[in-house]
Amino acid sequence: MTKIFALKGKIQNYAWGGNQYIPNLLGITPENKPYAEYWLGAHVNAPSVVESENGSVNLDTFISNQLKESLGAKVTNVFGRLPFLFKVLDVNDMLSIQVHPTKVEAEKGFKRENELGIPLNASHRNYKDDNHKPEIMVALSEFWLLHGFLTEDKLRNVLSSVPEFTDLIPIFEKEGYLGLYRTVMEQTEEETNNTLKPLVDRILPLYKKGELSKSDPAYWAAKAIDTGDDSVIDKGIYSIYFFNIVKVEKGEAVFQDAGIPHAYLEGQNMELMANSDNVLRGGLTPKHVDVPELLKHVTFEATVPNILKGEAQSDGLERIYKSPAPDFELSQIKLTNQDVYKSNSHSAQILIVLEGEVELFEEEGASINLSKGQSALILANCSYIIAAKSSAILFKATTPEA
Repeated sequence: MTKIFALKGKIQNYAWGGNQYIPNLLGITPENKPYAEYWLGAHVNAPSVVESENGSVNLDTFISNQLKESLGAKVTNVFGRLPFLFKVLDVNDMLSIQVHPTKVEAEKGFKRENELGIPLNASHRNYKDDNHKPEIMVALSEFWLLHGFLTEDKLRNVLSSVPEFTDLIPIFEKEGYLGLYRTVMEQTEEETNNTLKPLVDRILPLYKKGELSKSDPAYWAAKAIDTGDDSVIDKGIYSIYFFNIVKVEKGEAVFQDAGIPHAYLEGQNMELMANSDNVLRGGLTPKHVDVPELLKHVTFEATVPNILKGEAQSDGLERIYKSPAPDFELSQIKLTNQDVYKSNSHSAQILIVLEGEVELFEEEGASINLSKGQSALILANCSYIIAAKSSAILFKATTPEA
């Protein structure tokens, strides 16, 4: 039985996406619309397509028809489906501030909303499924994001140095992160506008003149205002000042666990996440923000960003970005001309070529040529080889063995 297949993903045209990166990667002519994400996985909303012996088949259907053969016994028993979703992202305008629930809370929230009869596609629905959504990203360019609350000393400095925030100092001193965040998130629209309008009036001209650094929260706050509706100031502006602004260089990674508030700001990345749609939003979005539910799930403590370099493997070709998530494992494979990478899959794997050209083949069986932007599915218990036809960079998604 063949265990390697060509795989084709699905493009998502969300408004925050860029216009060039994903079309250039996939070798397609861009139309006049944003190209935000390229999905590789079995998510029911946009399953990838497997080029099988029986023609083109959606990946979710393909796997469900041969579960153990695709995933292996262990992953089948633990998850019962492909547990991850693999993506290429091109972030042109910042995404919404968001937090993800734990697995236990996702199960409870999904059950509760089902019992209330809230349709899955309702705009005010918080839980689209019963799964958690940890995620890891590896930067494909210089990448900027918000990630967790500043340490106490840094946050105090922000509150005291921004005139509009000085009234919040006693609240932070008395009630900590929870009290501070709850205070601003529970403000009325009028209170938020009155507080932040002088700040916006001060930073927007500086942004338009190119006088703000990307390490300065004023840059991102002004960009959010400049690209949004300036008549109603989004509460997410507070979070830009309260959270860590993190710059990640190409090849570096960041893991987002349940409870860590975050937002992607700018750049391109590879993202690997648990197969879920559960997002609780905290601003910078026209979508539903359920403040009471959001407050239940945010980790109200300082976060010191942990930028992962990945662990180089003994073959000198693969670098694994390990995380606590049992659902997925992400690695980068770098090959120069004539390099040969050998591996054995214990569960399903998805490969995508970011640069160059390679040949993927089973040790005894089929082979596939893959060039820039092309992807492949490898089933469980497959011994395979990747041979470089030129210098190449690939990313691999799978489930950790341990």
